[in-house]
Order: sequence, then C-alpha cells, then structure tokens
Amino acid sequence: MPALVLLGAQWGDEGKGKATDLLGGSVDYVVRYQGGNNAGHTVVVGDQKYALHLLPSGILSPGCTPVIGNGVVVDPSVLLSELSGLNERGVDTSKLLLSGNAHIITPYNVTVDKVTERFLGKRKIGTTGRGIGPTYADKINRVGIRVQDLYDESILTQKVEAALDVKNQILTKLYNRRAIAVDQVVEELLDYAEKLRPYVADTVLVINEALENDKVVLFEGGQGTLLDIDHGTYPFVTSSNPTAGGACTGAGVGPTKISRVIGILKAYTTRVGAGPFPTELFDEDGEALRRIGGERGVTTGRDRRCGWFDAVIARYATRVNGLTDFFLTKLDVLTGWEQIPVCVAYEIDGRRVEELPYSQSDFHHAKPVYEMLPGWSEDISKAKSFSDLPKNAQAYVKALEEMSGAPISAIGVGPGRDETIEINSFL
Repeated sequence: MPALVLLGAQWGDEGKGKATDLLGGSVDYVVRYQGGNNAGHTVVVGDQKYALHLLPSGILSPGCTPVIGNGVVVDPSVLLSELSGLNERGVDTSKLLLSGNAHIITPYNVTVDKVTERFLGKRKIGTTGRGIGPTYADKINRVGIRVQDLYDESILTQKVEAALDVKNQILTKLYNRRAIAVDQVVEELLDYAEKLRPYVADTVLVINEALENDKVVLFEGGQGTLLDIDHGTYPFVTSSNPTAGGACTGAGVGPTKISRVIGILKAYTTRVGAGPFPTELFDEDGEALRRIGGERGVTTGRDRRCGWFDAVIARYATRVNGLTDFFLTKLDVLTGWEQIPVCVAYEIDGRRVEELPYSQSDFHHAKPVYEMLPGWSEDISKAKSFSDLPKNAQAYVKALEEMSGAPISAIGVGPGRDETIEINSFL
C-alpha cells in the first residue's frame, strides 16, 4: 500500500506544489485532503508557470488522477474558473474527482469572513477573506452545505434556510449589513450542480480501492504544520489540519495505510498573515530574501514575511507529523550570503529553550538563538547531484538535516521542475 503524505513543515508556502509535481509522474493519484482556495501552489513546467489554489498539483501530470477529498472546502466558482483556465492552456482536467462529502463555501460564508475580520480590527487573524473559516465552522456546527446537497433542491433549501436563520441575525443586528436572501443563494448554488456533476464521486471508495490494487497515492496538504488548527500557532492558524493526521480524516484512509510522510522545508522561513514569527527579519536581509525568493503569496498577493531557518520549528514538524523525509526547497535563494544564521533554540525570559513551547505567551516572547554557518557565492541552479554543490552549501544542508531530525532526500536549487537534486528516491 504505497501511500505517501506530502505536507508543509513550516507556515506554508514551502514549495509543496513543486514537490508534488516532481512526484506526479510516478504516482497514480494525488489527493488534496484539507483547506480550500486559501492555499496556493506554484508549479513551473518548462517556461510555463501554473498557480493552483483548489486543484491538486497532480493535475499537471497526464497519467495522474487528481482528487479533492472530503476534508477540503470548495468554492464552486473558484474551482470551475481554475479548471477553465487550465483547459484554455491545453491541460486535460477530465480525470479530476471531487468528493460528494466536501463542504461548499457559500456566498454567505465569504461575507461573514470579511465582515468578521474587519470587525476584529487590531485583533484580526489575517485570513484570506475567502470564507474558509466560516465554512469549517458550519461543518462543525452541522449546518454546512456539502457537494452532494446540490443534487437535492429540497434538502439544499432547508439547509440554507437553517444557516441563514442565525447568520442574517448576526449580519443585520451586529454588523449592520443587509440580510441575504435564501432563494438567491439556492439559485446560485444550483447553477453549479450540473457543471460539477462530471467530477463528483465517492472518493473514499476510489482511494481505498486504488491502495488495495497497489496504486501509488500521494496525499497533498495545503498551508503548513504551524498553521494546523490543533498543532499550530493558535489562534493565528488555518481552520483545518494540514498535519499528517489530517490526511486520514480528510481523505478517508486509515493511518496504517500511510507508508511515508514527506515534509517540505524552505531553506529559510516565511509566513503570511498575523502571528508570532521568532526569526522574522525587518532589515535588508529580509528584503533580499523576499526579493530573490519571489516571496509573494500565490493566493493573497501579499508579501510574505521572511526570516532565517528555524530548526526548532523543523524538529517540531518532524515530531507531530512522524516525518520520514524532508524536501528542502529554495536553497539557491541563499547564494551570496557570506554567513547564514540558523535558529537553533529560543531564549524565553532568560531561559534557553530548544523545543517549541506549548504556551502561546512563551512563543510570542521567544527570541531566536542563532548559530552562524558559512555561506557560498557559486551559482547552484545547474547542480544535478549533491556533490555538485559547493562545500559550504553541502555543509548547510547537512547541518539542517541534523538539526531537523529527519533525512533530506531532495533539494530544490531553482523553481523549475528539473532544478532538483534527488538524494534518495521517495518511491
């Protein structure tokens, strides 16, 4: 049962799209198991760049079946627009499968997300405003709309009425907004039904039968470990579980079927949105990382906050995900620094702390303890093997591997599909 989980080991934006695409030609299914169009993957194939939000990166691999699992929340307009955009560029999207149990992001979920974030002011979370959190809240409160509901108008109408009974009270009385009409929402959602029908499937059955038939299935997480609703830097997190356990619940497979868990690490650290970030840089080094690394959010368009590599976070990701391997991305961005700081521990109230503090207050006050590693100036983008890297770049990779607690099996030395050094095969 060759099932692999591939996920972000930091705050997201580590380069999961490239890693998934790299494996896409060798796997039979790529499954997105959580999140929504608040995630973004950039995949570069030749001279073509693809920005994906809802679709699994495997959609760019002709022999692969891309799957949107039950744990994903789906904005139908975004999904159809993304499919249309790929079709116009000659990408075959006909093999896509969409779980009938995935929850729909409704227009009122988006409205609630935006007005709530504005209302919070300085206490805002930094959401993308795309309705992700409110949709997951509806799911937990058992008033959510699922894909399968689009095919029963009576049930759909009842569910929308139940949801708007409360939400319209909040919108009109608390936020001074106009009430949302039930009929308008139902009509809009029903308009998507036939357009989505060719893709809707019992994806739990499909995935498990694939594993029973020795097919290779790759489970692809959005965001990253430190944005996990349970294990991230709460409350500055997403509303789902990007960690490895989320693959089981978000796709409907048992944990005994997972054979490998691959964490994607950027050679430095970035974060989008609010929340603590111990190694964040506010100087010319931070600006250089942002500029050279092209650190702008695929989904939000916001500049990413940039900082040095944080080994404390990497060790934590190894532990909570049970990581077997790392894929280190964007090593080429660090070319040109004479010395490269790496955070090996935190100082909190005068104490040295080498593991991620469980206390939110402690993490907010954590100051990085750095170890300086020698840099390199040689261009590494053409390196095809580990031995092709400059000695200092090799030493940097080995140091990160030792500090992070799992072997580094691949290294990204550029944005292209072929700009990767594979040390150990993932399959």
